[in-house]
Amino acid sequence: MAGLKIHGLAKSYRDVRVLENIDLDIASGEFFTLLGPSGCGKTTLLRTIAGFQHQDRGEIIVNGERIDHKPAHKRDIGMVFQDYAVFPHLTVAENVAFGLKARSLPKAEIESRVAESLAMVRLDGYQNRLPAEMSGGQQQRIGLARAMAIRPTLLLMDEPLSNLDAKLRIELREDIRDIQRRLGITTIYVTHDQEEALAVSDRICVMNKGNVEQIGTPFEIYRKPQRRFAAAFVGTMNFLPGRMQGGQLTVGSHSVPFPHGVGTGSVEVAIRPENVLLTGASADGEAIALRGEVRKVTFLGREAHYTLSTEAGEIVAQVADPDRDFIEMEGRPVEVRLPLQKVVLFQSNGDVLSAGRP
Repeated sequence: MAGLKIHGLAKSYRDVRVLENIDLDIASGEFFTLLGPSGCGKTTLLRTIAGFQHQDRGEIIVNGERIDHKPAHKRDIGMVFQDYAVFPHLTVAENVAFGLKARSLPKAEIESRVAESLAMVRLDGYQNRLPAEMSGGQQQRIGLARAMAIRPTLLLMDEPLSNLDAKLRIELREDIRDIQRRLGITTIYVTHDQEEALAVSDRICVMNKGNVEQIGTPFEIYRKPQRRFAAAFVGTMNFLPGRMQGGQLTVGSHSVPFPHGVGTGSVEVAIRPENVLLTGASADGEAIALRGEVRKVTFLGREAHYTLSTEAGEIVAQVADPDRDFIEMEGRPVEVRLPLQKVVLFQSNGDVLSAGRP
């Protein structure tokens, strides 16, 4: 197994800086996801690791050896692309065998690895079909089998599920994660889909404008954001203006002791919709209490979403398994409670000031 270290990686296109001093330390066997909006640099970083483009400065080290001076075909990397990238004139088996033949492996070993790889992606029995006879999900499985058949040191995946429908994306992402765990291949996965990243990753690197905003486990990224951008990008987060002074947090007309807070000045108060409590719900411990009104109710079966106008600003609340009284709240006044243990405070520069308990 291989670990990957990246030190001070930077890349520009003319006068546009795409990557800025990227430092990463990815453990052997880890499923590591690069997550961020379009244009944040995640695909550029992946392609630089793969050797398809070269950095302006910095180092890429695998198992203690620098590989950034090597051409792409000598980096021992498997790549799965967004657009399937299968050869239309080759059968499924011939597609999977392509990289093995390039390595001049014996025929018997090639046949064995092809069969093993196709079985892993649940395509055994499809060896003699052409890609045109396969669905989009099956074609992506061909690409995955081809990347794994060479038994690469690193497996890189560039938004491999973005061209598939929602149901198939969920099915294939589970397969990818199961296969990666079984083989223990160090994997770097690029996506802009937050739910996908949370579902498959050991750790997530949230990127923005060529910079790393936060690296952490899915739990840490969602529950303990260290930067405002990460909090806003991953999932839904409410932000309200507040002020810290003398150990008191003031939001709207309500002030409450905030034991985790420090300093004095303006802050942003952040809380997830599922942690916002409405009239009749009790909070454990201290909570910020706000007066408000229910502007809109969206019933989604197992949960309902509420758009609320409060004295401090507009927020969204989410209630699981709501009863009829909760569904018929549109236009009514409501008391909104924000449990302090679920509140995160951000400074004006975007850094976290304080976070409650998860």
